[in-house]
Amino acid sequence: MSDDVGARLRALRTLRGISQRELAKRCGVTHSSLSLIEQSKVSPSVSSLKKILDAIPMSVGDFFTMDLESKNQVFYGADELTDVGSGDVMFKLIGANRETRALSFMVETYPPGTDTGREMIAHQGEEAGVVLEGEIEITIGAESRVLTAGEAYYFDTNVPHRFRNPGKTPCRLVSCATPARTF
Repeated sequence: MSDDVGARLRALRTLRGISQRELAKRCGVTHSSLSLIEQSKVSPSVSSLKKILDAIPMSVGDFFTMDLESKNQVFYGADELTDVGSGDVMFKLIGANRETRALSFMVETYPPGTDTGREMIAHQGEEAGVVLEGEIEITIGAESRVLTAGEAYYFDTNVPHRFRNPGKTPCRLVSCATPARTF
């Protein structure tokens, strides 16, 4: 068996939110034996591993083929968010470096008087967001509304739309759009 059985088992157990004691109780293996397996100090027999995995539940085949490590960056510091905005408007894109990104998740900042441009924009997909601070006027088709902190929106982006900060303070909002846009 692979040397990473213990590490894989610990990662799987943690991922499922099961304590060592709980898993030991479920599968009938002593807590100390389970601990030694997870520390890779003892290699379990195939039947012991199957008994442990049955308590999770997971097949032995899935256990060895399951990808427990992300190949993409998962966590981002504030300085690692890519600004894809234009002019004074900031769009801090989370996960810009992910090749298979399925959505655009951003922290947007609109200084007073700024907007997304005079022309309405439209593209395939959906967008949703929530205002964190300040106010933003959102025009979607013929409908327009000023949203303030705590208010949210959700619309089909194929309808022409525009964002504008009519206030005297910066507006910050968090938005998510699908499909992922390339900027």
